[in-house]
Amino acid sequence: MPLSHWPPVSVVMPVLNEERHLEEAVGRVLEQDYPGELEVVLAIGPSKDRTQEIADKLADRDPRISIVPNPTGKTPAGLNVGIANARHDILVRVDGHGALTDGYITRAVEVLDESGADNVGGVMAAEGRTPTEMAVACAYRSRLGLGASTFHQGGKAGPADTVYLGVFRRAALERVGGFDETMHRAQDWELNYRIRKTGGLIWFTPDLSVTYRPRSSLSAVAKQFFHTGQWRREVIRRHPETANKRYLAPPIAVILLALGTILGIIGLATGSSWLDLGFLAPLGYAILLLAGSAVEGRYLPWKALLWMPLVCATMHVSWGLGFLVGLREQPKAVSA
Repeated sequence: MPLSHWPPVSVVMPVLNEERHLEEAVGRVLEQDYPGELEVVLAIGPSKDRTQEIADKLADRDPRISIVPNPTGKTPAGLNVGIANARHDILVRVDGHGALTDGYITRAVEVLDESGADNVGGVMAAEGRTPTEMAVACAYRSRLGLGASTFHQGGKAGPADTVYLGVFRRAALERVGGFDETMHRAQDWELNYRIRKTGGLIWFTPDLSVTYRPRSSLSAVAKQFFHTGQWRREVIRRHPETANKRYLAPPIAVILLALGTILGIIGLATGSSWLDLGFLAPLGYAILLLAGSAVEGRYLPWKALLWMPLVCATMHVSWGLGFLVGLREQPKAVSA
């Protein structure tokens, strides 16, 4: 049901090294046709590409866009500085490599009003262009790749632990002290956890969708997921009660694969045939990847389908290794 009064909205975008996608991401925001007032705050980090130049040109063309510096380049710091410089009380987070679907902001404001939630969000619709990117996007959306996360696969509207990006009430962010700048990754999950602990409601709805542009190479995917695993361990260190089988599966898989391979090699070297059974672990995992990829990626072009098993293995192993290694230094959490 349309609102009788549409509140002004601030879109906050932390941006670093996004020359490939920034113009599209900002363009999708400006094309939203939101009935109320809208501004865009770009928090620009020290990029190594043409991001700053592109951002300046966008701001020169449209007075709704403002730019603030984010000297650290870290996402939570960029979000906090962007929010501090935003003028309005409804805050829409958008990333520099994401593209809002039509009507996203209008529907998000409606859902905020209908649900009474502190934060609402929807589906992270991964979409690739090259064969490798298409395989990565498919892995994001599949149970084989990232499991059964609602904001990757969709589902029914209702309360959630976390949502993708998010549309927030400023009062909720002020209540918990904003984004924790010591959480260089997983800061959205950690923030939503603190909102829920203070009695706030996080609401998922499939009505909202953001197109996500995935990493374009295996090395970039490996780096991304290694860091994700490190920071997921940090979340569990700070909040042990949040550990669950979905987050623990990758490190356990890495341990079993390594142990099985080592036992199999020892068996070959010593002639102990029973130790050769250790090779069943990597063999079984390989069969699972091949069969699962054939099912989950059956609609992919054949070049993308060929990448699928390798992409999934890269995600699983990188995440698991990152989790097992952890952070070299444990950052001190901020207090709400």
